[in-house]
Amino acid sequence: MKFTLGFSPCPNDTFIFDALVHKKIDTEGIDFEVIYEDVETLNLMAFNNELDITKLSFHAFAFALKNYGLLDAGSALGHGVGPLLISRESAISEEYVKEHSQQLKVAIPGVYTTANFLMSLAFPSLQQKELYLFSEIEDAVSRSEIDLGLIIHESRFTYQQKGLHKITDLGNYWEKETGLPIPLGGIVGNRRIPKKELQTISRLIRKSIEFAFDDPQSGLGFIKSLSQEMEEDVIFKHINLYVNNYSLSLGQSGRDAVTILFDKARSLNVVPSYQEDIFI
Repeated sequence: MKFTLGFSPCPNDTFIFDALVHKKIDTEGIDFEVIYEDVETLNLMAFNNELDITKLSFHAFAFALKNYGLLDAGSALGHGVGPLLISRESAISEEYVKEHSQQLKVAIPGVYTTANFLMSLAFPSLQQKELYLFSEIEDAVSRSEIDLGLIIHESRFTYQQKGLHKITDLGNYWEKETGLPIPLGGIVGNRRIPKKELQTISRLIRKSIEFAFDDPQSGLGFIKSLSQEMEEDVIFKHINLYVNNYSLSLGQSGRDAVTILFDKARSLNVVPSYQEDIFI
């Protein structure tokens, strides 16, 4: 059997999938054709029902629920891992953003990213949004090309080096509201694949993560070959933040966090109300 597998070139994803795609574990006769794209491109590909298995923003997943279900392994959830809203000027505060939101322009990494959804919850009046590739947002803010930047992935560890300032951590906003880990992205399987096979793939992803946890250096060459930030300390800070026990298995609190995110999005009428089960 061979399936298409989409994930981003970011260190957390390459750390998770290294052992699987390079067959450092027994893949039980399953092969994968890997597609490397940024998360918003993967979101759009899923909307077109193009991939068998793929990384997906949880916000985008709500739009793809008709064709995909969430695997138990591979997700990015956690505490203190949320997207950051940043600016060039240290004087800009949360209160300033709320008071001047109609005049401020913000760079976002994708309409369907969970980061954008969280920002919409925290700052509903912040409507002047411009799309940027996630890795280009810091520089756009530094050049004063844009007022604010919504950053994700390894940008969390590099924005201060560029003289930029944090306005707020949107993950903290979510945790205060719900008391649950922030659900950022998950690994979903296409419903055209039998459920038993999807469960096998989820189990293989867990084995791949366990392999990486046991030998974190094993995939470093692969990770570095695709990473935007080549410094090893940044790579492992990124991995340690986004790959954790929720990646091995959602558990009850992880499932609750995803369910509440969907419920909030549906209550605001910003996602379709599909009836399919969220979880495989």
